[in-house]
Amino acid sequence: MAIFKIVHITKYQYNRPIKESINEIRLFPHHFDNQDVLQYQLLITNNPEVEISQDYFGNRVGNFNTLEAHTEMTIESRMLVRVNHSLKIPEIDYTTVKDLVKEKSIPLLRLCYPETIKKQNEINTILDEINCIDKPIIEIAQQCNQYIFTNFTYTKGITNIETTVDEILEIRKGVCQDFAHVLLQLLRTAGIPSRYVSGYICPNESGLRGEGATHAWVEIYTPKQGWLGLDPTNNIWTMDNHVKLSVGRNFYDCTPVKGTFKGLSRQTLSVCVSIGYEDGRHFEDINDVQLEEVSIELQEQLDYIELLQQQRQQQQ
Repeated sequence: MAIFKIVHITKYQYNRPIKESINEIRLFPHHFDNQDVLQYQLLITNNPEVEISQDYFGNRVGNFNTLEAHTEMTIESRMLVRVNHSLKIPEIDYTTVKDLVKEKSIPLLRLCYPETIKKQNEINTILDEINCIDKPIIEIAQQCNQYIFTNFTYTKGITNIETTVDEILEIRKGVCQDFAHVLLQLLRTAGIPSRYVSGYICPNESGLRGEGATHAWVEIYTPKQGWLGLDPTNNIWTMDNHVKLSVGRNFYDCTPVKGTFKGLSRQTLSVCVSIGYEDGRHFEDINDVQLEEVSIELQEQLDYIELLQQQRQQQQ
């Protein structure tokens, strides 16, 4: 059992005032059998009213808007979470893909559909190499997890939230989010219900990759044991230092913060995650997030506005 104090700060900055910022957040830690939320606090610039609802996957979702002009917005999520995974490795389970056919649940069927990608033949080749025929789904999942860990290189800064599975298969490099998407494609192609998980991996003595920051992994469903977590970034089953925020089909269902605004402005985004332990240890990670590139048309408008501003300053 472990108790973590996690502070997640998302900071947007704009080079000129914007208005009517409309946002959706999934920053509320998940309640499930092995995770208890002891305390939670949400702080947002200008203290807007946040409407809380539940999405299709059971995640708590917050929606809010800021109508007045502003050049900065900070969203701070503070949580105290207790995690208690009684098993580090799943029990022996001989459930096969054929056994899963008996499951008639529509939500589970939806989580068996792989994406339509150009490099599907490469996914099929990997599964042929693993030889999934008549193997228990837990064994298939573990071998897919290990394949990604062995054959893909953990590299920061070369991918972003728009990077596709095809691109990841091409460069064979990326971070936790990328590896989770490849693992989902493998598992779903094999016929195993799988979902994306957004959360945190808290540092321990093992020195796991991606620790101390926002993290992503995958869960598979087995009728005997329910949802079981796999972390392809570290080639492990999830442990009591994995803290869940939300689940869904992919990153877009679990995006911690997303929104839109009115105004011609360049925006920058930084995310700071601070993790504290009961014994006083403390870890912090700050990440400048790569955002989707603006269109050529918008870029030209922004450049024109900056040129006008420079000319006005020179005339003063």
